[in-house]
Amino acid sequence: MPASLADFIKSLQDKSSELAYAHAANRVHGIPLYDGEHLRVMNSEELHVVKQEWAECWLKGAGVIVINGFYADTNIVQAMSTVMFSLLEKEHTDKNLLGDHFAKQGANQRIWNVLEKSAIQDPEVFINYYSNPLLGAIAEAWLGPGYQMTAQVNLVPPGGSAAQQPHRDYHLGFQSDDEVAKFPLHAQTMSAKLTLQGAVAHVDMPVESGPTKLLPFSQQYDLGYQIYRQDDFKAYFEQHAVQLPLSLGDAVFFSPALMHGAGSNMSTDVLRLANLLQVSSPLGIPMEMVNRDRIQLACYQALKLSAPTGEAMDTLMTVISDSYPFPTNLDRDAPDKSMTPTSSKQLLQRALDQGLEKTQYEEMLADYRWRRSTA
Repeated sequence: MPASLADFIKSLQDKSSELAYAHAANRVHGIPLYDGEHLRVMNSEELHVVKQEWAECWLKGAGVIVINGFYADTNIVQAMSTVMFSLLEKEHTDKNLLGDHFAKQGANQRIWNVLEKSAIQDPEVFINYYSNPLLGAIAEAWLGPGYQMTAQVNLVPPGGSAAQQPHRDYHLGFQSDDEVAKFPLHAQTMSAKLTLQGAVAHVDMPVESGPTKLLPFSQQYDLGYQIYRQDDFKAYFEQHAVQLPLSLGDAVFFSPALMHGAGSNMSTDVLRLANLLQVSSPLGIPMEMVNRDRIQLACYQALKLSAPTGEAMDTLMTVISDSYPFPTNLDRDAPDKSMTPTSSKQLLQRALDQGLEKTQYEEMLADYRWRRSTA
């Protein structure tokens, strides 16, 4: 069934219970706003109930929550901002022009993998920043224990910088329409349950500074990964998306399936600095550690001499390689002509197509692994 704007619009409704947001301090455009100070004094039983509210919101409600005062001490946030600006200064090279998956090149500045980089730059600041108990509560509310954290800084200058295109996020939000269509519908809907998106405001963000445009309830449309590039959807999004002002130390968390896009910074003096948090479920990780590089190299000569064909070859290639392009080091392994970098399956196929010797492929594979590592 093809995605349609009419069906999408019909899906935009609050399917959560009437008592779903009993602990929210306020609701704006259907989005519940929570008071961080109030959350911090709750006992574990009370917080457990609130975590259920959050999950219901991400699944059946507006798809997004805001926590005002996510950090009790904004000095912690400002200390991390100092680290971020130091890292931005170090990395202010042409590579940052690659900057964004959904906006014009050069519209902003990014720090990829700021989680690791900030820990190395200033461990004390890192510890103070990421030991926020509310961060753990938020992550576990959607993903349970064992979640994995990643983070990227986004700095958008004032003066009317270009807004992002409306989109969904990782995983399938980074795939082309053709790639998305290869996934069965249940896998498309499951994708949104494997990650949680967040953003911590590192400055005051009035609406004119372009805080993220949000389309409440849009995460509920099953075919949403197939619609957000359509022109009629983009027009609808621009007419109906909402923006909420944020203060230094506030945070917003939303389903990756929520249609959203960073707004244009129309202010004259606000350097819109945010730490974009992406929290991943551990449930997609394999049970065993397998060195697929060793398998590929062991099989390479045999594949050159007598490889299977058609679907048999595709199946084999998927088994012995990383056919999914993430995770990677986006500083070294930035995508070229798409939003996804090269997978080792694509690399192996390229080597076989070119008839490379095993030693040549071994060198290619070593370079590939270097690009994807952070050390």
